[in-house]
Amino acid sequence: MATSRLEINFIRLLSRCESLASESRNETEWRLEKYVGALEEMLVALKKSPSKPAAEILTDYNRKVDFLKGLLEADKLPSPAEKSLANQFLAPGRTPTISSERTPASKTVHIQSKARCVGEMRKELMSSLETDLRHRKSVPVDEQQSAAELDAILQHHNNLQEKLADDMLNLARNLKNNTLAAQNIIKQDNQTLTQSMRQADMNFEKLKTESERLEQHAKKSVNWFLWLMLIVVSFTFISMILFIRLFPRLR
Repeated sequence: MATSRLEINFIRLLSRCESLASESRNETEWRLEKYVGALEEMLVALKKSPSKPAAEILTDYNRKVDFLKGLLEADKLPSPAEKSLANQFLAPGRTPTISSERTPASKTVHIQSKARCVGEMRKELMSSLETDLRHRKSVPVDEQQSAAELDAILQHHNNLQEKLADDMLNLARNLKNNTLAAQNIIKQDNQTLTQSMRQADMNFEKLKTESERLEQHAKKSVNWFLWLMLIVVSFTFISMILFIRLFPRLR
């Protein structure tokens, strides 16, 4: 099926959005949001179009649009740690948007986004360390004890944050494992259902064949019974005629 004009425009805009997403979005973020909104509208129109593409292509288009939306939502989060965690749950497209791409652009954008979040986390950590060092240099000697207590409190809070991050990662990992387990169970159920339907079809065909054989046998039995009745009736009629001839009526 030939590619429609609407799908061509959608692919061009999608490629443009992926290109903008790979760049620094300080100045282009508002344009990217507008473009992604237009992509959603075009995707809805494409799904309703009589010349819409195949279902797997529409699924990949929807996956890429959802990825761009999730990328914009992740960028709006306040801290780099939250951005990094949100990026872990994003699912880029599986196929190239245009033929000149060797690897899907959305996967490249995903890798760049994760690297950008890691860089922001490292920058934030270095900034906090520099601020802490400056603060320690400016603290008088008589305040060293209170500074040590403050460091202990900060260390405790950092430990709590690390534990919370580990718990969130474990939760995400468990959620992923449960999802995979549920998919396997559903897959096995589908296979069992398919086998049951196939067995039911085979049983139906066998039942149909046996019913036809039984019907033919019943017809043969009826025919034999009918011939037998005709023979009996004919024999009785001939016997009566002979009896009348052999034994005439008395006068």
